[in-house]
Amino acid sequence: MFEVGKDSSINSLYAVNSSTSPISHSAENADPDVPEHRERCYVCYRPRTACFCDVIPSINNRTHILILQHVKERFHAFNTARIVKQALQNSELRVNQTANLAAATLPLHESTGVLYPGPDAKLLSDLSVDDRPTQLIILDGTWHHAKTLMRDIPALHRLPRYCLDPIAPSTYRIRKEPTESALSTLEATVDALRVLEPETEGIGQLLGAFERMIDDQVKHPRQIGRLRRATGPPRPTVNIPSALIHDIDNVVVAYGEASFGAKGKHRADQSPVYWVAQRLGTGESFECAIKPVEPFGIGFLQYLRLNEKDFQQALSVDAFRHAWQDFIKPTDTLCVYNESTGRLLGHVGASPVPSVTLKSVNVHPGSRKLHNVISSLNLKPPTVPQKGRAGARLANAIAFARYLHQHSLAASSR
Repeated sequence: MFEVGKDSSINSLYAVNSSTSPISHSAENADPDVPEHRERCYVCYRPRTACFCDVIPSINNRTHILILQHVKERFHAFNTARIVKQALQNSELRVNQTANLAAATLPLHESTGVLYPGPDAKLLSDLSVDDRPTQLIILDGTWHHAKTLMRDIPALHRLPRYCLDPIAPSTYRIRKEPTESALSTLEATVDALRVLEPETEGIGQLLGAFERMIDDQVKHPRQIGRLRRATGPPRPTVNIPSALIHDIDNVVVAYGEASFGAKGKHRADQSPVYWVAQRLGTGESFECAIKPVEPFGIGFLQYLRLNEKDFQQALSVDAFRHAWQDFIKPTDTLCVYNESTGRLLGHVGASPVPSVTLKSVNVHPGSRKLHNVISSLNLKPPTVPQKGRAGARLANAIAFARYLHQHSLAASSR
């Protein structure tokens, strides 16, 4: 990768493809006047003493991989798009401001798709051999950056969207992923190629190079030569999700009630029977009763603070899934208080969008029960149109999400 100088046009597109000759990073090219721990490899952009380019394989992949990278990611020390570009012979990495990427003519193939989750995204593993794309576009950056790229680049809107079904969480321990199903750019690329061209050699080695980078960093968390050093007194870590800081208007807060499970079956394995949500930017609301697999009694209705009349127009699971997918947008981020709520959608086959979990935020050191958090922070839940216990819990979650947004703004202004 190269850096555009100060006198270069800001409208130029920084494009790095597989034919670009990498800058030499060998020891014999080192500057003798620069301390060893300050020298860098300008391929992996790691300190020269921690360079791992020698373990990055050269992969003759069939599917063209086009990575569109948000400009703020290009010099991040742990950005994995550089590793992907270096490894894949049939690949291209384009880096620029979103507006410039939107205005540029992208090198699209006749059969191109975008790897991006959403209601209309198809699982790559479900595609027949004939339907598989010959080019796959991957958006590189934080979730907020990726959503911005997807929203603001018109050429992407016309392309089919694909998603993955990862069997294990990301191993990217040195950068926090927003959800359990989120993957780094390298992991997503590896998973996609394993589906599209399982016969291609070297894909597993690419993942091995990635894991070596992580292991080396974990072993030396305070190694010299880091890009940034902390100055001043340490601040407590507040892991507020990026969407609640930068994209609050596109956050959809949701809560779902599940029926009591059968004997010996955990309740988290049940389908939702009542689902409520609100989009914070517009106030749009969603409320739906779902027909239970097995009827429940008056006692459970009282527990939900609902009655039989509330379930007279209950939808089937399929109808609920379609109604929810009509409500949720590809640019939304689903916000739930705990993971079990988010899993309810998976149990009915609702296509996921990026999601965040409020319970994991460590801004509040005390009780993790939502009503206790609301009480201790002296928050006033808003009035919502949704009924019952679900409506009350939704209001609490909305209050906490808005508090986190305001808390992040206040912290950034200090």
